[in-house]
Amino acid sequence: MAAAPTSDPACVFCKIVARQIPARIVHEDEETLAFLDVHPLAEGHALVVPKAHRARLEDLNEDEARAFFATVVKVNRRSRKATGAPATTLAVNNGPEAGQEVPHLHLHVVPRVKGDGAGAIHALRWPRPTLAPARMDELTKEIRLLP
Repeated sequence: MAAAPTSDPACVFCKIVARQIPARIVHEDEETLAFLDVHPLAEGHALVVPKAHRARLEDLNEDEARAFFATVVKVNRRSRKATGAPATTLAVNNGPEAGQEVPHLHLHVVPRVKGDGAGAIHALRWPRPTLAPARMDELTKEIRLLP
């Protein structure tokens, strides 16, 4: 398997990482960058991206994943403090079928307050499957990471 490219010249987030497009950067380290969303869902809405071009969450290696989620924790904490929000929604649209519009992994940190009207993840409107216990057992075995 070939190594994933570290940059995609057509990617808007790679251009932000390379400082070819301006952004309101709120955090940067060796492996990650976080900046305010230009189309915020709430005050303080930020995006966390790996600096290396990775399309999906599963494209991160273990070290990249650690760095990515360490940045998510830091930005989440600072975003709540800056906005006074008591909560946040953390979201990844992982692939175009999930609504990912920019094919570079990014996690949304969205500050939330009571009554903001956004609701919980389970409030999203899509048909929910009815799964038989046998299918739930199969899925448990197929997804399980434990020995």
